[in-house]
Amino acid sequence: MNKMYKIKLSKGDTVIVRSGKYKGKTGKVLSTSPSNNTVTVEGVNVVKKHQKPNNSYPQGGIIDITKPISVSKVGIYDPSTKQASRIKLKTNADGTKTRLFAKSGKEIK
Repeated sequence: MNKMYKIKLSKGDTVIVRSGKYKGKTGKVLSTSPSNNTVTVEGVNVVKKHQKPNNSYPQGGIIDITKPISVSKVGIYDPSTKQASRIKLKTNADGTKTRLFAKSGKEIK
């Protein structure tokens, strides 16, 4: 059984790539995979796939697919500092948790 990693990023967050081929690119998180510790980011790690004809692609051909990348390669984009940041969790008095930017301390919307 795979270990489930704790991913503090969620679908719809804007992230910036910190390392690798796509360093400096920003995009929205399309999906997260806690079992593989990866996230899929829009416009990052796009590969071409040769698709045989099937019901969803009757013509077949070459299609673009966005592949997941490791969570360690991305950081959430902080608009106030215009840089990547880590995420801090703060527990409120009523027991709910809020996510904060580690650099600026502001709440993540």
